[in-house]
Amino acid sequence: MLRLLLLIVLLAASSSASAIVIRDDVDDSRYRIPESDFPALVDMLGEGHGVLIAPQWVITAAHVLPQHAETWQVVIDGTPRNVERVVVHPGYKTMPRELIDQAMASGEAMLVAVFLASTDDIALVKLAQSVTDVAPFAIYKDNDEPSQIVKIVGKGATGTGAIGHDPRGPNRTELRRAFNKITSAYDRWFCYVFDEPPSALPLEGILGNGDSGGPVLIQIEDQWLLAGLASWKVVQGHVMTARPGRYGQITCNVRLSHYVKWIESVISGQPQAGANNSFKPNPLRGSA
Repeated sequence: MLRLLLLIVLLAASSSASAIVIRDDVDDSRYRIPESDFPALVDMLGEGHGVLIAPQWVITAAHVLPQHAETWQVVIDGTPRNVERVVVHPGYKTMPRELIDQAMASGEAMLVAVFLASTDDIALVKLAQSVTDVAPFAIYKDNDEPSQIVKIVGKGATGTGAIGHDPRGPNRTELRRAFNKITSAYDRWFCYVFDEPPSALPLEGILGNGDSGGPVLIQIEDQWLLAGLASWKVVQGHVMTARPGRYGQITCNVRLSHYVKWIESVISGQPQAGANNSFKPNPLRGSA
């Protein structure tokens, strides 16, 4: 997909989407973490992330899924894992090409914003075999996300809030984590703003291109719980010239507390009313 006036859909595989964009007055080394700090982070095919939430299940943003690949894997803790089945939320809708063309022609993308806010950008990936060497993340089920401090994790493109990041990538780099404060939550989404220093958190950051489906975490006592998945962001400026990752931009994330019943029904094998969009990609040969 293409960069849009108000919104950049944080795509994987089909476009660039950004890793952690950081404060311009804090050294990048303070944001970097070893991959061993987050083994449950899932690398999707091409770009984008997911999170292991059960021994045989990965959760991700629906738009991250490969559109044309019939054979694919995911990588968890450095090991390729075969995919048995994918279940897309029945409320997920792919963006019409007409909307993209209108935004490109006019430089304005308000209808894209309306469309994105109306879709359920969430999917579950069932692995062919259970993961026994990595602990899954539990989901945050409360609906009190506003004002919570969240941790965001990703390893796509990077930059600083002063200038943003290059929308052309690269979109896989070192693993980074940053923090932000949720400003709003409603229905499918919760959002946060990339504040400019000195009002920003000490390690404030924002997700961007290459990290769609990546985790947004809330800490309860000594445990980090999975509260959201990176999905899209608001970017001021013209469709063709807006630069993602600058101070003041807003990221909106899939709000998992809204989808708990659906997630549990799919994993338990007792789906709710309404057909799920399920398909079975063929595993790659020679995989782990």
